Amino acid sequence: MKNTLSKAALAALVLVAFGTANADFGVGVKAGTLGLGVEGRWSLLPWLDFRVGANSYDYDDDGPEAGIDYDATFALDTYYLTGNFRFPLSPFRVTAGVFDNGNEFLMSSQDTGGANFEIGGGSFSPADVGTLQGAASFSNAAPYLGVGYDFEIFGKAGINFDFGVLWQDSPEVTLEATGLANAPPDVQAELLPALDDERRQLEDEFSDFKVWPVVSIGFVYNF
Repeated sequence: MKNTLSKAALAALVLVAFGTANADFGVGVKAGTLGLGVEGRWSLLPWLDFRVGANSYDYDDDGPEAGIDYDATFALDTYYLTGNFRFPLSPFRVTAGVFDNGNEFLMSSQDTGGANFEIGGGSFSPADVGTLQGAASFSNAAPYLGVGYDFEIFGKAGINFDFGVLWQDSPEVTLEATGLANAPPDVQAELLPALDDERRQLEDEFSDFKVWPVVSIGFVYNF
């Protein structure tokens, strides 16, 4: 799991530092569409708190993208800071914040079994292409807006639900053929623009992910 150990260590240091200094403090764990996470919460006012956290998880999948079969990993990797505005005598809240967004798709083309690659409208042999390797990344700073519900027992242990959207913005895709450097010059001259056309097709397909739905459940303990 990408950066899990470093994230867990950093989150633990932050939680210990602030938790010992602030009595209105809670720590929790959560799981959802952004992966597995840890979260710290500070209640400054009865109707307002701030939360910091980190999420990480790797989803593996395979299938066609822009006409080529890939083995892919969706690597979830985010830090966040949110402000939460609570309604009196209600578990309901409105949440707004910003994410340090490292979410990305990592792709590697599958073995074609000897069949040619169809790239950007052209046909190229596996010997000339090698393996297609690509990555789709999003904006580093992603705004978040959502709602949530906090249910607690005697102000201590509790369960949280979050529903919202993370605006990741339009993707940026990189794509390379590992065999390109060894291909004949005439093939290189044809394959380079074909790769760029394929890259633009991938950006168009991954644009569906510029708005990422966020649904999570968390468990918290307040000190």
